[in-house]
Amino acid sequence: MKQYSVILADEQPLVRLALRQLLGQKEHYQIVAEVCNEEEMLAAIRVNKPNLVIVDYSQSESFRPNSIAKIKTISPQTQVLVISADTRKDNIAQVLELGITSFLTKTCGLNEVLEAAQATLKGEKFFCGRVIDFLLEKSFAKEAEVNCSPTPLSVREIEIVQLSAKGLIAKEIADTLNLSTHTVYTHRKNIMKKLQISSSSELVLYAVSKGLVQNEI
Repeated sequence: MKQYSVILADEQPLVRLALRQLLGQKEHYQIVAEVCNEEEMLAAIRVNKPNLVIVDYSQSESFRPNSIAKIKTISPQTQVLVISADTRKDNIAQVLELGITSFLTKTCGLNEVLEAAQATLKGEKFFCGRVIDFLLEKSFAKEAEVNCSPTPLSVREIEIVQLSAKGLIAKEIADTLNLSTHTVYTHRKNIMKKLQISSSSELVLYAVSKGLVQNEI
């Protein structure tokens, strides 16, 4: 089984302990360093070039948003999962612009953390519900300012609409498209926001009206 090297970066010992025990349940994670400030983190990254860094950037005495930019400078291939207590939209926007892969808040459940780590290592974006709501709010507010025309669906979103219209549930869609279940839920939420619909039946009607499915449904 392939091993993935992980660095835990958080000034709080209890948080690092909890993450170490949680990831330790899976054989493919190898914790190569636990650090409590930016200086230690960057030194550990230089030595280990880890697959994944889990960090809370919102600890002003230890980590800051710019700490994430430094990670990418030292080790561009390292994926970053933020697990932060920060819920301020301006800070979240600043961090997302640095190109992080995934963002959870510290109110997320343990299974969500494991799903996020797995998705992040694959290069998939993984955001908790609070961050997804912010991203959609920010995206559609900006879009409304410059363009009033309907928002087209991406190729991936069209695939998910087609499979949903055929009656597949989120897990089956995830298996078919080689995505995480959370990623499918994220796409579906985005699709419904774009199309201004609120139910699966409306999604099926949309798919039929656009000719995305024929006799399969």
